[in-house]
Amino acid sequence: MKNLVRRRDDRMVAGVCSGVADYLGLDPTLVRLLTVVLAIFSVGTAALAYVAAWILMPEV
Repeated sequence: MKNLVRRRDDRMVAGVCSGVADYLGLDPTLVRLLTVVLAIFSVGTAALAYVAAWILMPEV
């Protein structure tokens, strides 16, 4: 069973994108790029979701 967790070993800022990529089986760089694009086009809503995930996701 997979768990959605922030990763310490492959992090740029907080490890959220790396953890999501690991959970979904995607490349972390792709998830990071999608996060930046969403943050720009969602007028900051994605950035707020990132901060919420940073606070709520456990770190491994």
